[in-house]
Amino acid sequence: MNTHESDVHTISPELPAMFDGMKLAAVATVLYVIVRCLNLKSPTAPPDLTYQDTALNRFLLKSCPQLTKEYIPPLLWGKSGHLQTALYGKLGRVSSPHPSGVRKYLPMQDGATSTFDLFEPMGDHRTGDDITMVICPGIGNHSEKHYIRTFVDYAQKDGYRCAVLNHLGALPNIELTSPRMFTYGCTWEFASMVGYIKRAYPQTQLIVVGFSLGGNIVCKFLGENRTNQERVLCCVSVCQGYSALRAQETFLQWDQFRRFYNFLMADNMKKIILSHRHSLFRGSSVKVVDADLSRLYTATSLMQIDDNIMRKFHGHSSLKEYYEKESCVHYIHNVKVPLLLVNSADDPLVHDSLLTIPRTLAAKMPNVIFSLTLHGGHLGFFEGAVLFPQPLTWMDKVIVGYANALCQWEKQKPPCQSAHLSESSCVEEKA
Repeated sequence: MNTHESDVHTISPELPAMFDGMKLAAVATVLYVIVRCLNLKSPTAPPDLTYQDTALNRFLLKSCPQLTKEYIPPLLWGKSGHLQTALYGKLGRVSSPHPSGVRKYLPMQDGATSTFDLFEPMGDHRTGDDITMVICPGIGNHSEKHYIRTFVDYAQKDGYRCAVLNHLGALPNIELTSPRMFTYGCTWEFASMVGYIKRAYPQTQLIVVGFSLGGNIVCKFLGENRTNQERVLCCVSVCQGYSALRAQETFLQWDQFRRFYNFLMADNMKKIILSHRHSLFRGSSVKVVDADLSRLYTATSLMQIDDNIMRKFHGHSSLKEYYEKESCVHYIHNVKVPLLLVNSADDPLVHDSLLTIPRTLAAKMPNVIFSLTLHGGHLGFFEGAVLFPQPLTWMDKVIVGYANALCQWEKQKPPCQSAHLSESSCVEEKA
C-alpha cells in the first residue's frame, strides 16, 4: 500500500509540467502564425518613388504630401496584402456614400451601347476652373461599386465633375445590344465617354483615372493616339499589371495564392458572361455555342476564358496576340502628359516582376512618377489606427491630392512652363 502511494506521488508532478509545456508551445505557434500571416513585424514607410528631378515633379511631391509621408495601415491587419485585398473585394469601403448621378447611354458603331454615370461637382474647384475626372473602374466593375462611390463622393466635394465608365456587360440590369462585352484593353467605350465629355463641356479639362484593369485601359487609350491627350491635364493609374502576357504566367503560380485569386476572378467572369449568353452568342450555330459554353463551364482560370471566349470578340487569332494587342505596355511610352503610376509591394495579384515596367518608365521619362507602397494590397490602401479603417483610403487621398497639385501648377506656372513641356524646352524658349 505504501509502495503504491509513493509511486503516485512521484509521477503526478511531471504531468502538469508536460501539459504546461505543450500549451506554451501551442500558444507560441499560434502567435508565430498570426505575426507571420498578418505581417505584424513589417515596418511602415513612405512610398518608394522613382522619378526624374524636374521642376514639375518637385512641385508635385511638395504639394501632394501623401506621396512622401508614411502610409500607415491599420495596425492589426493592414500590413497583410491579402486582408487588404479581401476587405476591398468583400466590402469595398467602410460607410460608403451614395453620390447622385445621371446615367448616359452612348450607341457605338458596332451596335453596342456604352453607359457611364455623370456626377456634377458639389462646389467650385479650388482653381476656379472646370475640371472633369474621367474614371475607368477595375475588371467587371462599374459606378455602383463601393470603392468607386467613395472616391467619386470625395472628388465631387473637392470640386471635380466625375464621369465613371460602366464596363460593357458589368451592370446586371443593362442588357447588351451587340455580341460583345468589355475586354482587358478595349478602349472604345472609354473613348466614347471622353468624347461625350469634351463635346458637352467644351471648357473642361480632364483628369484621367484608372483602377486595376481600368489603369491598363486609360494608359493604352492615351498612348494610342496623341489627339487622345488633348485637354488632358494628367493621368493616374492604380494597381494595374501593365502586361497581360507577362502576368498570365504569374497567375498560374501558387505564390501569394495568385492561382486561387485567378480562380475567383474566373468564376466572376463566368457569371458575367453567362448572364449575357443570349446576347453574346446570338448568330452562332448551336454547335459552336454548345462548345463555347462547355469550355466556359469547365474553365478554372482567366486565361482559359480569355482564350475560349474573350479574344474572339475582337477577332484575335491567339491568346498571345490578344494579350499583346490589349496591354498598355506597348503604348504607355507615348503618353506625354504627367502620369502617376501607383502600385503596392504586397499586391497579391501583381507580381513583383511586372513592376520593372513602371520603374523603368519613370526612370526614363520626365513626366512619370512611380509610387510603390510597402502595404495596401490590391485596391485596398486602408488607413486606420489599430482595428477599424477610415472611410477614406490613402488611394483616394493621393489621387485627389496629385490632381489638385497638377491643377495648381497649371494655374500658376511661369509663361514658358507647362506640364506638357520639358525643362529643356523651357530653357530654349527663354534663350
